[in-house]
Amino acid sequence: MKRNHLPSSSRTMGGCASARSLLAALVILSTLWLGGYPAAARAAPDQGEAEKSTDERLSRLEEQLRALQLELVRLRQEKGTNPQRVEALARQMEALARQLQILTQELERQQLGAAYGVADQSIHGLGPAASKVYGREQGVSLGGYGEMVYNNRSSGDDQVDFLRAVFYFGYKFNDRILFNSEIEFEHAKTGEGEDGEVAVEFAYLDFLVRDGFNVRAGLVLLPVGFLNELHEPPIFFGALRPQVERVILPTTWRESGVGAFGEVGPFSYRVYVLNGLDSTGFSASSGLRGGRQDGSKAQANDIALAARVDWTMAPGLQVGFSGYLGDSGQDAEVLGEELEGLVSVFDLHAEWRWRGLRLRGLYARVDIDDAELINHQNLNASDGGEKSIGERLVGWYAEAAYDVLAHLDTRQQLSPYVRYEEYNTQDKVPDGYLTDPSDPFRADPALDVQLLTVGVAFQPIPQVTIKVDFQDFDNQAGTGMDQFNVALGYLF
Repeated sequence: MKRNHLPSSSRTMGGCASARSLLAALVILSTLWLGGYPAAARAAPDQGEAEKSTDERLSRLEEQLRALQLELVRLRQEKGTNPQRVEALARQMEALARQLQILTQELERQQLGAAYGVADQSIHGLGPAASKVYGREQGVSLGGYGEMVYNNRSSGDDQVDFLRAVFYFGYKFNDRILFNSEIEFEHAKTGEGEDGEVAVEFAYLDFLVRDGFNVRAGLVLLPVGFLNELHEPPIFFGALRPQVERVILPTTWRESGVGAFGEVGPFSYRVYVLNGLDSTGFSASSGLRGGRQDGSKAQANDIALAARVDWTMAPGLQVGFSGYLGDSGQDAEVLGEELEGLVSVFDLHAEWRWRGLRLRGLYARVDIDDAELINHQNLNASDGGEKSIGERLVGWYAEAAYDVLAHLDTRQQLSPYVRYEEYNTQDKVPDGYLTDPSDPFRADPALDVQLLTVGVAFQPIPQVTIKVDFQDFDNQAGTGMDQFNVALGYLF
């Protein structure tokens, strides 16, 4: 019989076994809220007042027009009515009708402007464009982002790729309930034999209770690292995302689940109960990436927990951590044993913004239990059966950027930046796989990488960026391939 497994209690601190209790608590608290807890209003009052004022003017004009229509009908029915009086009333009605048309168009522009509005604020860890629905009083919000990248490699073919065009669709039902989603088109085209795809990046419902506690359910972005939730091109440096946040933290990482989020003083948090990873997709070079299930007919025999806490210590200074814990075997049996494949992910991150300076650092570590069993399971499905997945994956990076136009009276930004990364998807492999060159699961020195990125980003307006950089790849096998990149990005 199929079972839903929480992360293996024998290898955790006991907290994982309470995931069902957490889920029950969320349901209970949501029920209490629906019974009458005060909602935290997250509306745009100025926009709402403008729409209300226009609505009131429209109502008054409509009343006046109806009164004139009745008067005109009455006068036309009366004998001996002055034709000039009738003509004057008709002209007055035409003038009112024109005013009604103008006001109706104004209201439409206000409502459309609110839906499209300027994306300039990050809310609950999401990017500015993804956060637009939270600024609506009610109704539809639209946003999006995109990026195109040119790569000039030291060996191999050069390439230009429209990496992604993304659209956000949201709807705010009222002050308490909203829907938010992201639809992504990758590599410009899809179809048989094409590399591109169309995917739902996230789609969830928020039930807004108060600043300190809200409920989210659906396909959600896991709250790990800097870029998994907040990855719109104008708000990160580098033509390409940091490799540490691709191969150690497998961004973009989304799964189906339910959880809570909120802000308490200088602290913000997000915690979710989700379906677990699928270990059949793990590989030596890409780590967990192939094990993401992305909400598509996801196996849910194993359940996972993901959580994040950030502390804003002072304006512009934030530190935090995030974690993930869950089995990945999904009831598989390998060599006569039930494969649990407990996966734990942990990251520490910090960022400081001061005037034109921005400093950022992140450390991430992944541990995978039963790596030897997973190797046997994936022998013919991962990396050609030639490499072991890592029992431990480790990476870190540090980044610095400075806007040289910060002290001028301009919205433009010109920011030289530098980023240094080290990562290894085989920092540790199962015992016995390290030294024997004939072993098919040996560690690969080419996966122990050092990467230096140096470049400059120009933003003519905050929503548009042009980034140019050079990347120096080194690894322990001496096979690193350098490249020059140019990227164009936007959000709205």
